[in-house]
Amino acid sequence: MMVAPAQHALREDLLQTKATSIADVHSIGESAARCLLLELETWPKPGLVSHVDTGSHDDMDADTFRASAKAIEPFLGALADAGARGYGMSRLRIIGLEAEAAMLDATAGINTHRGAIFGMGLLCAAAGARANGIMDPTLSLGLIVSRLWGESILDGPVLLHSHGSGARRRFGAEGARMEAARGFPSVYEVGLPALRSAARKTPDDAEAQRIEACFALIAALEDTNLLHRGGLSGLQFARRTAQQFLDEGGVGGSRWRERARSVHEAFVARRLSPGGSADLLAMSLFVAAYDGVER
Repeated sequence: MMVAPAQHALREDLLQTKATSIADVHSIGESAARCLLLELETWPKPGLVSHVDTGSHDDMDADTFRASAKAIEPFLGALADAGARGYGMSRLRIIGLEAEAAMLDATAGINTHRGAIFGMGLLCAAAGARANGIMDPTLSLGLIVSRLWGESILDGPVLLHSHGSGARRRFGAEGARMEAARGFPSVYEVGLPALRSAARKTPDDAEAQRIEACFALIAALEDTNLLHRGGLSGLQFARRTAQQFLDEGGVGGSRWRERARSVHEAFVARRLSPGGSADLLAMSLFVAAYDGVER
């Protein structure tokens, strides 16, 4: 498959996250954790915690996220190993719960990466399955997740008191479970195309590429974190404002950093935080590094 120069530059930057050995599935966890940190080291992202500020959050900062990523890294590797061994969803859930406990211990009870443990964890398991020859190597990680565990994801237990489940009950939003069961369409249809488009605009600015993908995901996603914090009006404001930034050229437009910062400040003023989009940005980075195939 021919790769455009800007897309090639993007993949060269991201391939630092790829496992050093296809047989060493635990290094998949290291790659996933690095993508979580790349998401953190991106600013401005509307309302989200970064290395620059805490966004719309008073209870967490960049160090909280760094501690969390370090704590869950071994479990992301364990999920890759479970996928390589052909385990089903019940085993993946157990590892995921262990990862969540480690996260909460590292952050003094703050939920930093629950959504990422779920989504990134499934992608790690898919990467392990593909690396060990369980699945066709030409299949994307998203399709592997859908084919191996899609039904089990939808049939699994629901966290009744989570923000996402509350938003689903109140607003009818599909949420992370449906996104995963369908093979992460937001990653393949929004996140990855935005990264590639931004790479053509700013081939030498990886942070700008991540910012563009973040805005694209916010504009497209029915983010249950936004529904929880701002209701339907908050979600509509977030999507409309993010789309306006993209319509004005995104990171290829004039004074784009100033405009992006203005959007960030508007989200903070409304206490909006698109955590689902942040998770999908990290997952898009991981898939960009690992998937040499198109969906």
